[in-house]
Amino acid sequence: MVKEVGRKLIAQNKKARHDYSIEDVYECGIVLTGTEVKSLRAGRASLIDGYAHVSNGELWLSGVHIPEYTEGTWNNHTPRRERKLLVHLQELRRLHALTKEGGITLIPLQLYFKDGKAKIEVAVARGKKAHDKRAALKERQDSREVEREVSRRKTGKDF
Repeated sequence: MVKEVGRKLIAQNKKARHDYSIEDVYECGIVLTGTEVKSLRAGRASLIDGYAHVSNGELWLSGVHIPEYTEGTWNNHTPRRERKLLVHLQELRRLHALTKEGGITLIPLQLYFKDGKAKIEVAVARGKKAHDKRAALKERQDSREVEREVSRRKTGKDF
């Protein structure tokens, strides 16, 4: 049997980068049951309401929706159960210290298979205010306009 190599993206939380300012990103392993893995291999998951927290010296992922496997039997998994994340002890201590600070949260950014193993990217994030979001959108729009103008001048088109 050929082993899987490379990275296969399953789910992505695009809104997270808009709603939060990302300070640091950690790659974690995730403990899954058999039907959860099969459901993920089918490309079905949602990270929208997900968050991570440290509890009893372990890192847990909550609110992530992995739908039930359609071919599963009576022992199918619960879609929104808490899942244990696997990180090094030093990283766990750092994350625990960071989350004790006010305004810091752990949010999932991407869920993917890396060399056949399920991994999740968890970001240390700080929530943005509404005016920060507007400023970021304005900045992005201004940079696009500058790029368009530079491109237009390079090609010599004058509309």
